[in-house]
Amino acid sequence: MANIKFGTDGWRGIIAWDFTFDNVKRMGQALATFININMPSNLEDKTGGVVVGFDRRFMADKVAADLASILKLNKLDVTLLKDPVSTPMISCLSFTKFWFAIMITASHNEPQYLGIKIKMNGGSVPLRFTKEIEALIDQRPALYIPGHNVEPKEGLEKFYFKYISSKANLKKALTLKGKVAVDYMYGSACGYLENLISAKRVIALHTKHDPTFGGAKPEPKESALSELKKTVVSKKCLFGVAYDGDGDRSALIDEKGKYVTPMQISAVLLHYLIKYKKLKGKVLQCLSMGYLTKRIARENGLEFEELPVGFKHIAERTYLEDILFGAEESGGYCWKGTMPERDGLLLTIFVMEMMAVRKMKLSELVKETETLYGKSCYERQDVEIKKIFDNTTFADKLKRKFPKKILGKEVSEILDIDGVKLVFPDDSWLLARPSGTEPIIRLYAEAPEKKQTDALLDLAVKAVSTLK
Repeated sequence: MANIKFGTDGWRGIIAWDFTFDNVKRMGQALATFININMPSNLEDKTGGVVVGFDRRFMADKVAADLASILKLNKLDVTLLKDPVSTPMISCLSFTKFWFAIMITASHNEPQYLGIKIKMNGGSVPLRFTKEIEALIDQRPALYIPGHNVEPKEGLEKFYFKYISSKANLKKALTLKGKVAVDYMYGSACGYLENLISAKRVIALHTKHDPTFGGAKPEPKESALSELKKTVVSKKCLFGVAYDGDGDRSALIDEKGKYVTPMQISAVLLHYLIKYKKLKGKVLQCLSMGYLTKRIARENGLEFEELPVGFKHIAERTYLEDILFGAEESGGYCWKGTMPERDGLLLTIFVMEMMAVRKMKLSELVKETETLYGKSCYERQDVEIKKIFDNTTFADKLKRKFPKKILGKEVSEILDIDGVKLVFPDDSWLLARPSGTEPIIRLYAEAPEKKQTDALLDLAVKAVSTLK
């Protein structure tokens, strides 16, 4: 029996290795017990207790059916969705219609993985809840009867599309002339953009249902987007967008076929929210994000804070504080009035709104922001090492490897809440953090010019390669 533990966002494993039907039953019973203990008797305007959805991965629908059956046998009000959906859609249902939502997905991971995400109030459940669920595993035998099925339901996507239309100005977005290229990466958000802006305005790539995701990870990294870049340029599109396997992470390509980094996207979004939406509040970002948002917050007199990597840290804080904007490096953004969740579709419509309101192309919005707040060149690199480090041991060892002056610049600040981040007086920075589950160190750097960014990464590679 696998030791089931929640990671950055949910529990994941390799199909038939540790993600097995037996382990799913163990998790299902723990979830049922947790929900029965914690679900309030008065659900106010929400119509049901629990909704279960799934993406396009191998056996995801079967896993969802088994989980729904276990929940039903535990006397819970359960709705099982009939067709694959995106994670933001499931999160939206927990935001609008249900108290609790379960999504069967392994997000952007390789095809052999499957997993379970848990959502409440539009975002990932807080850490204290996942700890409670872990503690309930194997406390009771799973109530499971083969062939006991929950009748699937369809038609709930309408609530999600209504939500999108209320959080971005769809009417304004549709005034743009031109098409949008979208790479669905064979994922479960397929067809969503067409639903909102019509198929005539969309050039869609990788739309078929393929549980192997074309033999690659359904992750919208720049290295995986060459076809999207070519399509944007050759078809003269407004811009291009790519969604990961479950539709929460996203990436943008401007009209020139150039990848727009998450640092640039977050700066464009925040500038627009402050200057044109007239919104205020605290700005949050994960430690692996850039300095442009920090400068924008500083110039506008807004509070700014960096958090450990993982969108769940941003999500939890939005319930507790007056948050204007939150961003993470892997293509996730939320802002005041939206649910605390990454959402590729919402980002797409909001970018269209910005372009229509400002009467500017995406590349022009990026250029304007960098003219106002400085240029950003961001790079990320993974380095394989010989052992798996925990964060505390890694931070203690690595801090001794770096000199006080790097590339002629003094280190002005060292952050060790998640790995080690070195910040320099010009706001450029270098971050090294261990995977925690693999013998890999993730390196991130940002500076005004590519030459500086590459030099910082080269120095970090040498430092982490000598760790023992």
